[in-house]
Amino acid sequence: MALNDFNLFSWKSREAQQKEQTEYARWAFPYGQQQRDELEKLMRSLYPKESIPSMLVPFLTCKELYEGYLKSTGSSEEAIKTLLNKTRKHKHLVKKKNLTTYAALVLADAVSDSQCTYPSADEIRAWAQELEKLRNDI
Repeated sequence: MALNDFNLFSWKSREAQQKEQTEYARWAFPYGQQQRDELEKLMRSLYPKESIPSMLVPFLTCKELYEGYLKSTGSSEEAIKTLLNKTRKHKHLVKKKNLTTYAALVLADAVSDSQCTYPSADEIRAWAQELEKLRNDI
């Protein structure tokens, strides 16, 4: 049992915490476990030596930032540019060398539907290269 399991410093009830976790899971994976499984499979192809939690944290961080920027800019292109430009504030969560790959995963996730069909790892790498060029132009 980890210290996190005790929730010593939480002012929320166990029920409120569970509700919050459920809502977060619905936001992160609106199409459920199938979506999560497909994303994890794709991430394992991209980063075979990494653990799932070490890949989900930067992915979900980028997804949350992207969606926030999308709401404020109203444009997917502007949101991705802002993500690429301002994520250095979150460098402890998203390594600079992996940022464009996670940004490409976020874009793939944004266009995914209930079928949970994602591009191949090679396509994600190609998208990441294009995003790297975009980041260098910013």
